[in-house]
Amino acid sequence: MRSLFVVGFLLVFLTWGGQAVHAQPAAGAGPHIEWEVKNRFRLFRNEVDFQRHVAAMRSGGVLAAERRLARETDGHGWARDMIERLCVDRAGKLLELCDRDGERESYLAPHDHRVGVTLAGTLPANEGCAWSFDDGDGHPRQVSGPCDEEVKARLVSNRPTIASVDIILTDGTALRLVSEIVVRHALIAGMGDSIAAGEGNPDRAVRLSDQGFCFKRFGGGEYYRPGRAGFSGNKSCATMANEDTRAGDWAQQSARWLSGPCHRSLYSYQMRTALALAIENSHLAVTFIPLGCSGATINAGFLNNQRARECPSPGTGAACSGTVRAQIAELTELLAATRRHQADRSLDLVLLTIGANDIFFSGLIANVMIEPGSERSLLHRHGIIATVDDAQKVLDRELPGNFAKARAALKPLVGGNLSRVVYVSYGNPALAGPNTPCAGGRDGFDVHPAFAADGERLRQTVNFVSQKFLPGIRALARCEDGCRDPSAERMSFVDLHQAAFASHGACARGADDPAFDRECFSGTGETFESSLTKAATDPMTCGYPASEFRPYASRARWIRTANDSYFTAMTYPEGLPSVLQPSDLHDALWGLFAAVYGGAVHPTAEGHAAMADAALPVARQALGLPGPDTLVSSEPLPLPNLLPPQLPSSGR
Repeated sequence: MRSLFVVGFLLVFLTWGGQAVHAQPAAGAGPHIEWEVKNRFRLFRNEVDFQRHVAAMRSGGVLAAERRLARETDGHGWARDMIERLCVDRAGKLLELCDRDGERESYLAPHDHRVGVTLAGTLPANEGCAWSFDDGDGHPRQVSGPCDEEVKARLVSNRPTIASVDIILTDGTALRLVSEIVVRHALIAGMGDSIAAGEGNPDRAVRLSDQGFCFKRFGGGEYYRPGRAGFSGNKSCATMANEDTRAGDWAQQSARWLSGPCHRSLYSYQMRTALALAIENSHLAVTFIPLGCSGATINAGFLNNQRARECPSPGTGAACSGTVRAQIAELTELLAATRRHQADRSLDLVLLTIGANDIFFSGLIANVMIEPGSERSLLHRHGIIATVDDAQKVLDRELPGNFAKARAALKPLVGGNLSRVVYVSYGNPALAGPNTPCAGGRDGFDVHPAFAADGERLRQTVNFVSQKFLPGIRALARCEDGCRDPSAERMSFVDLHQAAFASHGACARGADDPAFDRECFSGTGETFESSLTKAATDPMTCGYPASEFRPYASRARWIRTANDSYFTAMTYPEGLPSVLQPSDLHDALWGLFAAVYGGAVHPTAEGHAAMADAALPVARQALGLPGPDTLVSSEPLPLPNLLPPQLPSSGR
């Protein structure tokens, strides 16, 4: 044994060209190897976009990062620039091959990843460094250069690579360091309904005109609201019967979404959670599959096709057929594509929020906010309005069976283990404080003359959501109501954000709210000019132009009001049944739905960021990842290194 030790000791100090090679010091005690995956949130094409989020998330979590980015963009939103630089097409479909930082890659099944390797710690005086990367294929990649420069390499996914570096010292000796590098590739899907999609937060908000646009009312009457900037068509209600007011450039001025047919957004808590995992784990490459779709129920949207939310232009109209493919079918096909490269590949994580549309949540909101009159009668006749009793019946009789179907569909996609499914619950949107419903009224809802939140119906709905629906969805996700195999079918569950939402409901106002909100959105329903003559050219009563609204500024409310929805998305309601489709741009139905179809009573970007902060610890646990305070930058290999180093080439 003593002889073997001596031989090993001598081999460690074998000369390279007559120069001694010294042993590797412990990491942190001197120079050591550190590395990171570059642009490791793979939905982004460009490293600069990823680094922007890294800088924003330097402390305080996702919510703090969102607020920093909001300040940097003066409330216009960071995604408006990034939306054109993603691995998706204009309709929101993932690209099979994506050009990322000059390299054409398979998006779903990358063969390798771009890695940056550096020497950290105090470096001795040196004449340069010689690197070698060996992944076991018999052809180590070698590079030499200054020791203080980052070395770039493309390393095979999920396979160990031995990285070694010889620091050539000024006295003619060399110091060798060795470390193992393994890039872990995580495949994460985001699924569910409008909360999953990010409804209410278009990546590029609609541009607002400072002039009025006329809408008709049921039973007669007209009113003006700010229109879309850039629209050169007829802004008055004096429309001839044969005039096609949807022609021209109205559609060209729509809000821009990651997916228009689903109102899917980069601001979604699901996207922000997956992005945060990539930011805080430098050795992880994250491929995110966004599938959440506004309007989805378990049966229509998750398991089967659903109506498209909108077919906005430019660029998405031809690709939007009016129908959105079932999320499970889409995901199954995408996984089949990855398995052509890796036979046993399944999802590492699913972020899921679904169930609210199953119990007619939008109908409950319509019941609260639409006053008696012709609009309410029409919507009630077509099933758009629902009562708490209607929702309770579905919660008791239908949702448990539907949820069991969702579990069964997901199970084979996550390797039979539903703990990989992180179900993120809803925040109650109408609380003025803990257990305190908003008072109701027209505050935030006076964008349409028929809107005013009824206080009693609001109280009943808030109590149903808090006391019945949220506990019910928790029981279903956690198998508290019974599952065939709870150990395999119990989902990971997140509801930590609900306490925070209790102080940030739709009625919340703060002294630090944007000046436009404080001075223009009247709490008494006097936001807009009632005079048709004046409103046609200046529809706001506050003296501010409508274009001063900042959709992504920080504010006390984390819930979009109807006013917010109109000012942010102003959506033409193409996903409605044909009997409810507007006949022209001034139609009373278009005016009614323009105010709510773009995300009323949905979380703002800040609300989604708070949800991501709540989801992160559970997502880390499901993936077996360390927390941000326990991450290790490098893992040096133990000595001895019994083989003499090889002289590397000088090329990269």
